[in-house]
Amino acid sequence: MLQQLRPAVVIFIALTLVTGVLYPLAVTGLAKVFFAEQAAGSLIEQNGQVLGSKLIGQAFSGPDYFWSRPSATGPMPYNGAGSSGSNLGPTNPALLNTIAERVEAIKAAHPQQSAAVPLDLVTTSASGLDPHISPAAAAYQIERVASARNLPLSQLTQLVAAHTRGAQWGILGEPVVNVLELNLALDRIAATK
Repeated sequence: MLQQLRPAVVIFIALTLVTGVLYPLAVTGLAKVFFAEQAAGSLIEQNGQVLGSKLIGQAFSGPDYFWSRPSATGPMPYNGAGSSGSNLGPTNPALLNTIAERVEAIKAAHPQQSAAVPLDLVTTSASGLDPHISPAAAAYQIERVASARNLPLSQLTQLVAAHTRGAQWGILGEPVVNVLELNLALDRIAATK
């Protein structure tokens, strides 16, 4: 029995070292060399202070900021440790009621808008952490933000266009706007006034 046990223990220790120590260290090292920003969390810093990540949404509720997509994480919104969707099906009454409430709240905050409310302003993403909104969702909010900040619509339209990222490699995904980066650009405009 010892003849069989010894090779099993040696193989177990060797595989643990290779797959549990060496491989993770190699992958982490390569990530830090070739993808340094992403490996560090794609953090956005200003004056030496971390303001957030390009990869995790943040809640904005003031009229002078663009609003993010709703979050489904709990117990607080955009909780990176609790990434999850709502797990409610498209015909679930609780989901339909929540969406209807969000639509009414968005319409109330944008009385000048006659267009349909963009879907991503009232539904959560699969992770509940999406930092992006569609260009249509950003455009829907331009008048509210321009009015609250006393800025011309044309300036905000250009700002949204400047912060719209196209499909990756021109084919993957849809154009998106990172809400945190857009709102930080708004703050920079306000600081120069």
